[in-house]
Amino acid sequence: MGTERRGIAAAGNWIIDHIYICDRWPREETLANILEEGRGTGGAPYNCLVDVARFGTPPGGEPIPMEAIGLTGDDADGAFIRRNMETLGVETSALTSTRAAPTPHTLVCVVKETGRRTFFHNRGANALLGPEHVPVDRIKARLIHFGYLLLLDRFDEPDDEYGTVAARLLARLQAAGIETSIDVVSEDGQRFPRVVKPALRHADYAILNELEAGRTTGHDLKPGDRPDPKAIRASAEALLGLGVRKLVCIHMPEGGYVLTSDRREFWQPSLQLPDGYIRGGAGAGDAFCSGMLYGIHERWDLKRSLELAVCAAAVCLSDPTCTAAACSLAETLKLTKNYPLRPPIF
Repeated sequence: MGTERRGIAAAGNWIIDHIYICDRWPREETLANILEEGRGTGGAPYNCLVDVARFGTPPGGEPIPMEAIGLTGDDADGAFIRRNMETLGVETSALTSTRAAPTPHTLVCVVKETGRRTFFHNRGANALLGPEHVPVDRIKARLIHFGYLLLLDRFDEPDDEYGTVAARLLARLQAAGIETSIDVVSEDGQRFPRVVKPALRHADYAILNELEAGRTTGHDLKPGDRPDPKAIRASAEALLGLGVRKLVCIHMPEGGYVLTSDRREFWQPSLQLPDGYIRGGAGAGDAFCSGMLYGIHERWDLKRSLELAVCAAAVCLSDPTCTAAACSLAETLKLTKNYPLRPPIF
């Protein structure tokens, strides 16, 4: 059945971001000024499906079918998400709603000068999302992206046999002939080994940033805030050793590193962007992930997939929302002609 499948599904956190561009990050009990505000997409499945849809049809290929899977509140934000997905041609029959909780939302505070962002999150309906909301038998896609681990209460719960509820679901998806990809939220906590490691045993692809990979494997990938090639490679090796079947990708502002199960590796530097270009960092990791998912689905080589990934992340950085800047494949890749690459570290 796996050879008959085509398309990308995404399941997990569906979030509306309420974005505030501020003049500074205040100390407690002090004031910061809001300079701009807006509404945007949030959560791994939402951001990634928007990005993939905006890339458009692969050159010389056919449109990529997409499926949205998750739970929203029965409210205006939930209706907005569904309309948005349907406008982009995404199948939404598995994107259900509940009256028991609101659509998840995040207050995103972005410091204008630096682009650094801080999140205040209301889990809402995501806290209720469980295995019964993922119709494994109805999924037609070849590849499903699941995220974020550490931000899905019921899926992060322990499971006596598989380690976590998420790991059990990923095993079911693989058994059905669906390739699995996972992502993790950048939580400042100690739960990574307990929650993330069981899922790795049932993931074909793990696409994580340097903090998430390091917290999971115990490596410091950027000592002194400088990428350490040995630590990056060691962390990727450890993630493969923990069970990832096909490919580990670790991304950071300096670029992206891929290590495959047959030990092929590639480092792609990111673009050197001019002063004033970056208007926000929210969604850049998901944009990078979208580029990788697109390339994986289309069976591109590592270099081509990573090039799209770093370009997609750079496009995202030009806007304070997660996906408003997302554009066609040609427009995204055009950035390699506009901006030089950072120096390689491998």
